[in-house]
Amino acid sequence: MNIGIVGAGGIGTRHAQAYAKHPKSDVAAVCDVDAERAARLADAHGARAFTSIADMLSGGIDLAACSVCTKGEENGGDHYAPTMELLEAGIPVLGEKPISNRIDEGRKMVELAASKGLPYGINLNHRFTPAAERAKDWVESGRLGTLHMIGMTMWIDNPVETSPWFHIRALHPHSIDVMRYFAGDVRRVAAFFMKGEGRAIWSNAKIVFEFAGGMIGSLTGSYDAGGGFGLETCDVTGSKGRFLLEEACQRLTFHTRESREAETFHFLGGMLGFNETFDSRIGRWVDQLDQGVPPERIDASGMDALQAQLVIEACVRSFERSEVVEVASL
Repeated sequence: MNIGIVGAGGIGTRHAQAYAKHPKSDVAAVCDVDAERAARLADAHGARAFTSIADMLSGGIDLAACSVCTKGEENGGDHYAPTMELLEAGIPVLGEKPISNRIDEGRKMVELAASKGLPYGINLNHRFTPAAERAKDWVESGRLGTLHMIGMTMWIDNPVETSPWFHIRALHPHSIDVMRYFAGDVRRVAAFFMKGEGRAIWSNAKIVFEFAGGMIGSLTGSYDAGGGFGLETCDVTGSKGRFLLEEACQRLTFHTRESREAETFHFLGGMLGFNETFDSRIGRWVDQLDQGVPPERIDASGMDALQAQLVIEACVRSFERSEVVEVASL
């Protein structure tokens, strides 16, 4: 498959590397408003470079799909225009997260893809690990029993200061997608934020969730942690047992209520670290395109990403109003 990369920065480069590794895809076009940057990435993959979507679409390349790896405000401000242009042209899109930091734009992208019957996915790559898939099998097989609680922690050291809500909007589409992957849709949220020392933005968060299926949960997030703190944990507890997933893919432990013994798995599937999740997520995207998977069954779809953003905006509203907020009311 001929693939186009829109946005030739660090994330676009990582997408291109993942496509190049897959036996069923090749990077054929790179588009960036910076001509030198587009040419640099294109040359690395034997592709053609463009500085506009229109020129890329009229360049005579039969594109099977494009990755939109632009950035913008809160890391999602520049996704809308190129995504809409590509979808209007009938090109399936794999976008970066967040789908958009504006709910109306996210809805329009999802609606356009659906109206045209086009696959539309988002790089919510944290769920695409052998460890997460093993844990999902445990949930679906009933090994945990009735699910009760989920706890998620995601924190990194990010000193960047942009909008007041940069932390929750840019980082936590990943966290909320992982929580939804195991617990389903979120019904209500109650959110609390604080500014770290010397910070102008809300760089720390503690959020409580009620899920549509009855589970309860919490998210602890920060842009003020790092070093030995680790990056990510997900802890799911049921009536029969509990699992703890650490560092996205590095360690998975199952505990049963009937014994003190535990099962622990390290680096399932040979995945050693977070960066490899780009390969697994993009590999799934290519495989689903190749197999002709219906758009509504695309893993980590645009709709999934939109649902995560609705939860995030409910968290913002909850804090601003000091009240519990229904996600469906947005």
